[in-house]
Amino acid sequence: MAEGNRPLEGIRVFDMTRVLAGPYCTALLADLGAEVIKLEPPGGDDYRHVGPFRDGESALFLLTNRGKQSIAVDLKREAGRKLAQDVAATCDVAVENFRPGVAAKLGLGPDDLRSRRPDTVYASISGFGQTGPWTGLPAYDLVVQALSGLMAVTGEEGGQPLKVGESFGDLVAGLFASWAILAALLRRARTGEGAVIDVAMHDALFALLPTAHAQYLYAGQEPRRVGNRHPLSTPFGCYRAADGLVAVAVLNDRQFAAFAALIGAAGIEADARFATDAARTLNEPALRRMIEAWTGTRATGDLVAALSAAHIPCAPIRSVAEAVHSPQTQARGLVGEVVHPTLGPVPVVGQPVRFDGEKWQSDRAAPRLGADADAVLGAISGKAVT
Repeated sequence: MAEGNRPLEGIRVFDMTRVLAGPYCTALLADLGAEVIKLEPPGGDDYRHVGPFRDGESALFLLTNRGKQSIAVDLKREAGRKLAQDVAATCDVAVENFRPGVAAKLGLGPDDLRSRRPDTVYASISGFGQTGPWTGLPAYDLVVQALSGLMAVTGEEGGQPLKVGESFGDLVAGLFASWAILAALLRRARTGEGAVIDVAMHDALFALLPTAHAQYLYAGQEPRRVGNRHPLSTPFGCYRAADGLVAVAVLNDRQFAAFAALIGAAGIEADARFATDAARTLNEPALRRMIEAWTGTRATGDLVAALSAAHIPCAPIRSVAEAVHSPQTQARGLVGEVVHPTLGPVPVVGQPVRFDGEKWQSDRAAPRLGADADAVLGAISGKAVT
């Protein structure tokens, strides 16, 4: 679609968020054309002060605050709170990730903002939601991963629980919040009603465990850690190569027969231990020994070539650097570039979805602290604000 026809153009968002979950949510909205006004304290979002840095600018802040405008307002002052309320009254959406109850104490809760604009879509993102016995607990990604069950099913077989190597609790909460905001805006267009949205990091992460829930809620089995393999399907995991690991995903019995022939074990699909996916999973150690007798003597590249020729899904394990520079990443335009006012061109990783063949991304870099005060606040107060 041509510029000027992004889905959220004309939607204005009041962004009261900080650090990761909230800023990630509003960055996704900015990518789709929303005008996002970021409210920051005089010292700036905490992420402005977290490295790594490039010429004094935080990379994390740059990546998660693309496409926004910044105003710096002291909410400890009554005048600052009044100014924030005035800005919010001009916006379709408000997003906050204060501790539960803080926004209301500042006069920026859903009741406060919707008293002036009833059709406001108001989203709160927190660690454990606005209700429940854990609502006041610290909202750190590690804590949420530990309590959601994710860590319990992540790690080597027989080993200790492990956190996932990214702040998925924050990120998935931001993603669900953006999804809920879009649903609420669609309903508002139909009914004229606003909405109050309550997104919890714990709830969002808990919702992303369907395999573990299938095992526990339906089969009555306590899910356990199985390392780099699938808990229910085999062979579906990582296997030792002469120079590392290779990922192999055998999806059905026909594929397994072809795989068995490739590794020099033609006919083992007739063995009751390996005749079905469930049987293969039950007898995974024995099957792994057979597989690694073949994979362990070959280089990863040779294994990928042989498996691919047999139409068996497989892959080497790439580093982040290799993933960034892969031809697929380049062809799909997953790493973009915007111009920062002091750094010049900087990389950004925007929303990944293509609309009619086009992947929309904000064309503005993350803002300097308070850089848009005159434009945003001046339009409301009738004079420039510093």
